[in-house]
Amino acid sequence: MGDSFTEGVGDRNKHLPNGVRGWADRVAEKLAKAEPGWEYANLAVRSKRLRQIVDDQLEHAIALKPGLITLYAGGNDILDFGTDMDQLMAEYEQLVARLAGTGATLVLFTGYDVKVSAVLEPFKKRNALYNQRVRELAAQYDAILVDYWCMDAYHDRRMWAADRLHMSKAGHKYLAARVLDQLGVPHKISPKDWDPPRRLKLREWERQQRRWIHDWVVPLFGRKLRGVTLGDALSPRWPEPVKVPRKGGLRKLMEDAATKEPA
Repeated sequence: MGDSFTEGVGDRNKHLPNGVRGWADRVAEKLAKAEPGWEYANLAVRSKRLRQIVDDQLEHAIALKPGLITLYAGGNDILDFGTDMDQLMAEYEQLVARLAGTGATLVLFTGYDVKVSAVLEPFKKRNALYNQRVRELAAQYDAILVDYWCMDAYHDRRMWAADRLHMSKAGHKYLAARVLDQLGVPHKISPKDWDPPRRLKLREWERQQRRWIHDWVVPLFGRKLRGVTLGDALSPRWPEPVKVPRKGGLRKLMEDAATKEPA
């Protein structure tokens, strides 16, 4: 359940729904290998706010009678103008309480303190408050906590997509490994063995900053002013549970479905 974080934005894959893969798909595939018969649903849609996640995903998720639920929600609210953090976290706790009440294993995530630009520095205090409450609620409701905020690997800019707000393919793979570790599921996902990042010259840095502001920051704030989001026309990638093949994973599932479609 959640938004772009769980949908998989930043990890492009043209063969999968909405053109992305992401850490949740990777975790589902490893769960299926470790214990055949696992079924997987992903209700997350990019740009969704907490109230939309509650309205669109909560009852659907409960109706599926899940044994394992992951939740990241509220990150988009933090970036909205005028968000009341006390109200947001009270609503977040209500959502966590409902999910914990199902008896499913619940996985919660803190939010990463993305250091992309001074433009977003005013939101840093909100993120710190959010993370503090998520940690408290994970302990209170006996949920598994994936403390994304503490993962030093994400200091490397190569772990981030071009928009600097979503993880790259490498970032999603790394997070999948950490989630599997927390669940006690064996895997062979290893971190990227990169050379140290090259230090950018001032002119290169300035050029990248201008491109990032033009390509991502200006459109982001333009959408906020117009009241539209990138997720408005999208549906959940896996709205109903699918049985993940042990070999070939979810891509194999899509290929098999394509061969069965009438000509």
